[in-house]
Amino acid sequence: MIVTAHKTPKVAIGDDMLPLLSTRLPAIAEGDIVVVTSKIVSICQGRVVKNDGTVDKYELIRKEADRYLEDDRLSAYGIVLTIKDHTLIASAGIDESNGNGYFILWPKNVHQMAADIWAFLRKRYTLKNLGVIITDSHTTPLRWGTTGIGIAWCGFEPLKNYIGTPDIFGRNLHVTKASMLDGLAGAAVAVMGEGNEQTPLAVIRDVPFVTFQTHPPTGKEIAALQISLKDDIYAPLVDSPKWKTKK
Repeated sequence: MIVTAHKTPKVAIGDDMLPLLSTRLPAIAEGDIVVVTSKIVSICQGRVVKNDGTVDKYELIRKEADRYLEDDRLSAYGIVLTIKDHTLIASAGIDESNGNGYFILWPKNVHQMAADIWAFLRKRYTLKNLGVIITDSHTTPLRWGTTGIGIAWCGFEPLKNYIGTPDIFGRNLHVTKASMLDGLAGAAVAVMGEGNEQTPLAVIRDVPFVTFQTHPPTGKEIAALQISLKDDIYAPLVDSPKWKTKK
């Protein structure tokens, strides 16, 4: 697997995403996976709020989150634990880094955006097999550091199901599913960086372990990636708190 990051100019509010991809990506080949950071998707969509001193960041987080926790112990880091689009993420994904004085919100209709990018590039380069991932960074409990996750995808199966298949000693696996989506997103985000690299795009090449699809993910396929809070392996942590919901 080869992961290559690609530099872009500074993306401005309201820029058109598709021409940006046309001019800043290399020629895309059959079987490639194109990775785009969610931040530039949001900026192109205008999903930003000016940080002019009049905006209450915590109220903005409460508005954007599907569920949120309020706890004085969080104040040391200035974050709120939230669930947004069925993802446990800090502060509903709202970020100020590389925002040039704006709060950057998560994209809207992110799965549709991934499908639009997929259709555009597939047509432009006359491809059958092509993947697209929109990424963000998150943290892992009890570990320092951020890693990339996929918040939307198109063109490939996001999970590799090992359930019912044998391990090397012939014992059938009962619960194992490998996340192709997050594994690829993590590799791409590691290469694209988190600071001033200005490389919000990446191309992943030579991924024989991925199963491509020739249709955008359906609502059923998107839901199949999600686990309910009560059924999650971390249910004692994620289903026990008294989550608040936006009004």
